[in-house]
Amino acid sequence: MAKKADTDSEEPKKITSYTIKLDETQMEKLRVACAAKNWETAEVAYTRFAFKGPKVNVTAYTSGKVVVAGKDTEDFVQNVIEAEVTGAPKLGYDAVLHPDWFEAHAGLDESGKGDLFGPVVAATVIAEKEAIEAWQKAGVRDSKSIADGQILKLDDLIRDTPGVVVETRHMTMADYNQVMARPFASLNRLLAQHHADALAAALQKKWVPRGLLDQFSKEPLVQREMKKKGLERFNLQMRTKAEEDPVVAAASVVARAEFVRLMRNLSREFGDKLLFGAGANAKAQASLLIEKYGARALGHFAKLHFRTCYEVVSAAGKLDELPLPEPKERTEWKR
Repeated sequence: MAKKADTDSEEPKKITSYTIKLDETQMEKLRVACAAKNWETAEVAYTRFAFKGPKVNVTAYTSGKVVVAGKDTEDFVQNVIEAEVTGAPKLGYDAVLHPDWFEAHAGLDESGKGDLFGPVVAATVIAEKEAIEAWQKAGVRDSKSIADGQILKLDDLIRDTPGVVVETRHMTMADYNQVMARPFASLNRLLAQHHADALAAALQKKWVPRGLLDQFSKEPLVQREMKKKGLERFNLQMRTKAEEDPVVAAASVVARAEFVRLMRNLSREFGDKLLFGAGANAKAQASLLIEKYGARALGHFAKLHFRTCYEVVSAAGKLDELPLPEPKERTEWKR
């Protein structure tokens, strides 16, 4: 027997509304798009047309104002008004559905955590509504979807925006590897310290009551570090995919841009472009680095606690030169 869907575990979509002003051409495009869905029409005073869909109503007034309301408002705005009618970014719509995005707050994100080469960079950005709207129009979004060349340009834009505070924290590779070589060292705890340091420095320049962190740990590690600094009254929330918030997106851009700059500096020292990531190509480059400069030089460029470093040093027969501890066996999880 088929298992009954657990509908109680999902929150119902909230009824929302969105208002926009359209010109004559856009009005006609909207009317055609609604009519193509074979939705029921309605007679409403002072309107050009009105359609009633399964989960959304569209009302177009003679003044040019259009009101969309219902549980599927967001889908309709994205897939019809933006995609077919205006093609414009949904700044006004975001303000309706996510007013918290446009309040003064801090955004926190990091870069370099999963890369073999280069340090881990934490960034905090504090901004208000005017800056946030300008960034959205300029294309500031999650850094993972932006090319590195554009990242640096957007980083300049963010840092040069009046009233905005930007702080980053990282260690040199030598310091990083020294810290991570200590007993019971944790990359997440080190990252939490970087985040707390950057956030505390930013708050000294401009106080805001709350912030949002892209979640990298289930434990409230950054909050614990903030408590040590006497900042218990600051409300730091964390969640996955927090880059949907434009200030967190800006922090992701700043962190990535700083990481890119640091990688360029290391690349110049290496004599070739160091690769991002921690895959087979990065592993091959680590082997080349050992051949070129010796095993000890690896710690100037790479995160020595990565399993990859042990593997390449061991394969090169250089563990006597750089005695890295053998990594633990990988755990195979049963499904």
